[in-house]
Parts: sequence; structure tokens; C-alpha cells
Amino acid sequence: MKGKIIITAVLIAVIMIGGVVLVKGESTQTEYLRIHIRANSNDTTDQAVKYKVKTAVVDYLTPFIAECKTKEQAKKTIESQLLNIEKTADRVLKANGYSYTATARVCNEEFPTRTYDDLTLESGYYDALIIGLGQAKGDNWWCVVYPPLCFVGSGTNYVYKSKIKEIIDTFFATSNA
Repeated sequence: MKGKIIITAVLIAVIMIGGVVLVKGESTQTEYLRIHIRANSNDTTDQAVKYKVKTAVVDYLTPFIAECKTKEQAKKTIESQLLNIEKTADRVLKANGYSYTATARVCNEEFPTRTYDDLTLESGYYDALIIGLGQAKGDNWWCVVYPPLCFVGSGTNYVYKSKIKEIIDTFFATSNA
């Protein structure tokens, strides 16, 4: 029993140290798929419609993202939906009297440090869904598509799993067998 406790303590220490390295290292950027909606301009009406587009796009993507288990899966899902994302944004723009349209693409772009509640993402290059409205020269709205930080409260319940807990549970399951 004493041996199991020591092994568990060492395992937890290794995982925690690895987790700290992951959070501070470049690989953190590979764990997230961000979203960036660029308003046409800083005009009050262009800024207001940006938030309407955001709501429509988040509502549209939520069921698709809810099914994704990895960032790569989320990225492929979004890439397959780019035309529909543009159509969703265009419908909002047209319904609000705008003649310009939206463009959507997935690419790797530089982001500044950004804090979302308890999560801080350091500045760096991240894969992102970029939605440009019209000339896309106005202030922006940004968040995280995967894991779905921007999609919380959209009526979908998300379950987040702890990799550390999974490893510890697996260790004890195999050592008790």
C-alpha cells in the first residue's frame, strides 16, 4: 500500500510538472481554436451588427462543436462549414440592412494575450476561425471555439474531463487487477 502511495505521488508530480511546462510552453497554442469576428468599421451600427453576427454564428456552430472531441476535429468541422458560416453572417447583415457581406476562413494568426474568465491565453500564433464583415477594419470580437469557451450558456451542457484524473484512474484500475 505504501508503494502505491509513493508511485501515485510521483505520478501526480510528473503530471503536474508536465502540465506547468505545457501551460508555459508554445504547445499551449496548439490546444485552442480561436474565433475572431472583425467588424466592417468602428461605426456604432457596424459594431452593433458584429454582435448580432456573433450570436448567430455561435448558435449555428454550437451543435457541431458539441460533437467534437479534439481541436483537430473542431477545426475540420469548421472548415467544412465555412460556406454556411458565411451564409449565416450574410443573413444577419442583410436582415439589418447592410449591403456588405462576410468572409470566413480558418488560418493561423497572431493574437495578443487575452483573458477569458479564469483562463489566460498568452500572445502568439493560434489557429482561428476568422470572420470578416465587409472591409473588416473595425474593432473585433474574439473568443475560443475549442474548447468551447464562447459556446457556454448556449443551451448545451458541456462536460470537461480531467486528463490527470483519467491517468490516475487507469493506474489504479491496472494495479488492482
